[in-house]
Amino acid sequence: MILGALSGVARVLTAPLVRPTAVLPSLSRRLAGTESKHDEQMNTDGKPVELSAPVTKRDHVRGSLDAPVVLVEYGDYECPYCGRAYWVIKELLDQLGHQLAFVFRNFPVTETHPRAEAVAEALEAAGGQGRFWEMHDWFYEHQHQLEGLDLEDHAGVIGLDVDLWKKEVREHAYRGRMHEDLETGRDSGVTGTPTFFMNGIRYRGDSGIESLLAAIQEQAAK
Repeated sequence: MILGALSGVARVLTAPLVRPTAVLPSLSRRLAGTESKHDEQMNTDGKPVELSAPVTKRDHVRGSLDAPVVLVEYGDYECPYCGRAYWVIKELLDQLGHQLAFVFRNFPVTETHPRAEAVAEALEAAGGQGRFWEMHDWFYEHQHQLEGLDLEDHAGVIGLDVDLWKKEVREHAYRGRMHEDLETGRDSGVTGTPTFFMNGIRYRGDSGIESLLAAIQEQAAK
């Protein structure tokens, strides 16, 4: 069964796709030029832009929340910039180990990415069975093949109760959770993806590895 065949979300998942740029073949190229155009760090009153909802155990967290730096991304599963940033974050986590914790929150931009919300619900349903990161990683690593992805097949591979997962996707069991992420993003001034917050403060700069690594190291040294 292809991605678009899940009953209840087929109309969204089979809508015309804004195709992401193909994943670049070499890691160095994957990590370069991953820019976000939404990099405002200050409010009009000159105060830092803060994350409206602090990170808690409710979030999807990689690493320990006791890490010196907690990096939050508001992302969209169809966004090509988020697809490139995935490889940057992966490399940063490998390099920095316990110094960095990473949090992913959903921010589907449905105006330009009509399937992003339905994909986010499907991945949240995987999270309900403790397999969010397995599905998250697999999806971003195959984002450039979105039209042919078989989420149901991969749900079985990673050990989900596939019948329960399909039922929850059809019934939109995790739509509320996904919308909670979306609202916390809007409350924090997020308008596009990827948008990052570092230790609760809006990150200014592009999402290439050099810029993010320098900012993380600066935060960790404080």
